[in-house]
Amino acid sequence: MARRQSPLRRRSGALPRKLRTAVSLAAIALSLMPASARSDDRDRVAQAFAEQARYLAREALGYEHGEGVPRDQPYAARLYCESARLGDAEGMYALGWIYANGRGVERNDAYANTLFAMAAFLGNAHAARIQRYMGDYTGAVPACLHTPSEILQQRWPVDGLIARLPAERQAVARLLAELAPKYGVEPALALAIGLTESALNPNALSPKNAMGVMQLIPETAERFNVTRPYDPEQNIRGGLTYLRWLLAYFEGEVALVAAGYNAGEGAVDRFRGVPPYRETRAYVDRILRHVGQDRHPYDRSVVAPSPMLRTLRLASQEDHET
Repeated sequence: MARRQSPLRRRSGALPRKLRTAVSLAAIALSLMPASARSDDRDRVAQAFAEQARYLAREALGYEHGEGVPRDQPYAARLYCESARLGDAEGMYALGWIYANGRGVERNDAYANTLFAMAAFLGNAHAARIQRYMGDYTGAVPACLHTPSEILQQRWPVDGLIARLPAERQAVARLLAELAPKYGVEPALALAIGLTESALNPNALSPKNAMGVMQLIPETAERFNVTRPYDPEQNIRGGLTYLRWLLAYFEGEVALVAAGYNAGEGAVDRFRGVPPYRETRAYVDRILRHVGQDRHPYDRSVVAPSPMLRTLRLASQEDHET
């Protein structure tokens, strides 16, 4: 294949207008900050965008190859696209590779060429080498790069996940996903809890006497009227009732809800946040990764919010003002 000169180099380093738009979307958010904003504040915002973009690219790599999660290349492409939109060169390069090879998406060399050019402009050496053998830059990009995409509220595609589970777990997973909305709980969160707690095993029993699919300890089972903890439906209903309560108590803060489910809401209140227990912090991190969002809708009529939340918010406001 004839070696082609990079269209970026032909323009003495100037970035074509469409390409400038695509690689600077993260800068738009920075430009919306008041001119009076301190440079260190702007740097923190830029760093947050960069860290989120890198995180999405790492998540996408797992779904692309099925490493630790079910293999789902179309979903990997969505995550790579979001990473690229936030300005991550590795995400641009990986998405270009996906379009160049038709992995989970329809092959599109024009998209691939543009994405490789974007990544090369930002210093990605792999993209720069590949670009030497690609066609001319056209500026064509996938639709997800034209405008900000919707928030990825569901990091696990629920139907696809259930289909990949062992046959003996699929019925439990479907029951959990079907019942969850009746308790105001999103199926993704319910499945994340159920899989993390027991791998959806109705007969699971922990060393702390936590029982069934949702791993209810005797006190929690009694609290939510679960008389047959090894009956899958009754156990799931009890766990979902507790999740609904925690969502209202912590006003939809997923990290606090997960910490409360693992360690008890009392521990979260005492420590004014996620308790410093290694097990709980790992648990919360896993739930957040799977759910893919920090906030969850909640029914404020279920219970009054934790008084600790007001203390946390006042402290956060004071830190910000300081």
